Amino acid sequence: MIKSFDVWKKKGSAQLVRYRCFEDVTSRTFSVQSADFFELPIQMERLVQLEKQFLELMIEESPFTRSGSFDSIEDAIAHHDSEFLED
Repeated sequence: MIKSFDVWKKKGSAQLVRYRCFEDVTSRTFSVQSADFFELPIQMERLVQLEKQFLELMIEESPFTRSGSFDSIEDAIAHHDSEFLED
């Protein structure tokens, strides 16, 4: 079994990032499946699309297979950022 939860981070003055995170309740390891970026104004169509994507990715493949397993949520987020974000 896995538990899903969100971690939020402010990026600059006008953007918010939502990390879609998981914890394997047996091994107590963590993974980040995806990160969603928000700016004002928030569009309802975008929210629906992101929820659909979240579920589709989970159904297609375990987030731990897709993104790896990490001992802490901080490590999982850092790995996700290193793979997908440009700073």
